[in-house]
Amino acid sequence: MYPLLFRTVLARMDPETAHHAAMVVIRLAGVAPFAWIARPLTRPAPSSQVSALGLTFDSPFGVAAGFDKDVRAVRGLHALGFGHIEVGTITAIPQEGNPRPRLFRLIPDRAVINRMGFNNRGATEAARRLQRLRKRPQGAVIGVNIGKSRVVDVENATEDYVHSATLLAPLADYLVVNVSSPNTPGLRGLQAVETLRPLLVAVRDAAGRTPLLVKIAPDLPDDEVEAVARLAVEIGLSGIIATNTTISRDDLRTGAAVVESAGAGGLSGAPLAARALEVLRIVRAVVPEEFVVISVGGVETAADVRERLRAGATLVQGYTAFLYRGPLWGRQINRGLVADR
Repeated sequence: MYPLLFRTVLARMDPETAHHAAMVVIRLAGVAPFAWIARPLTRPAPSSQVSALGLTFDSPFGVAAGFDKDVRAVRGLHALGFGHIEVGTITAIPQEGNPRPRLFRLIPDRAVINRMGFNNRGATEAARRLQRLRKRPQGAVIGVNIGKSRVVDVENATEDYVHSATLLAPLADYLVVNVSSPNTPGLRGLQAVETLRPLLVAVRDAAGRTPLLVKIAPDLPDDEVEAVARLAVEIGLSGIIATNTTISRDDLRTGAAVVESAGAGGLSGAPLAARALEVLRIVRAVVPEEFVVISVGGVETAADVRERLRAGATLVQGYTAFLYRGPLWGRQINRGLVADR
């Protein structure tokens, strides 16, 4: 049913408008009595549980940052079967993001180009919403992804991240430093080890006991991926998320004119799968077995999730395929993981 709805209705809508419409439905799924119906149908099997970061995840598969930017749909996403929800990216200062249109589908590639620009209501508002969630626990593991405010100069990025971490870490099950989005000027330059070290140390100290991870770009050369992974272990981070979106446009099926008209931004979806898997293997080869590696990029099926787990991922995340698979995607993954055993 969903493929027909996508072809006839959603694919003709502006992608961002379609996302907002979908969020209304997802939020309803987390409200009684709908949650009472949805969760039993989507709940992962007990055998799918994963212990990591001092937490228990119902399933190894969760929602990547970018889907729920403002902590609005955690209950609904949990009701739809996802093992964890990573909210954000959240910045210290509220911001509108880049001008619309800023989200584009590449349907032949089952991919998306986005240049959203960290549109969100800021860390203070996110903290309020997280506090409300914590007053009524629903069982979801909530990660919080933080980024640099656009109006803050790169030279002052550390203070900006620390402000967000101080507000949000006490309310997060784990915290993620995003230095890899291509849509905030100067952000990816923070991935260089010499600039990344003091930033991560400062955020680590601000995060206290909350597990801290760093999210890296797929476009880093292999030796830099290794360097960041070793740095993360050296300074006592809990893990790495690999990877963010890519600026590459290689080997796409979508017509060149369509891709060019979409313009700049990060590419996510199926074309990212091979590089995301490659980066996962590079990271896992240089970090200890207990170090958490979350793999994201091009994941669409239970077989994809199983492949990442076999390649060394502790957990796996997805986002783009939600647009193409629909609201029962989490349930499909969970059932497929059990059937694959």
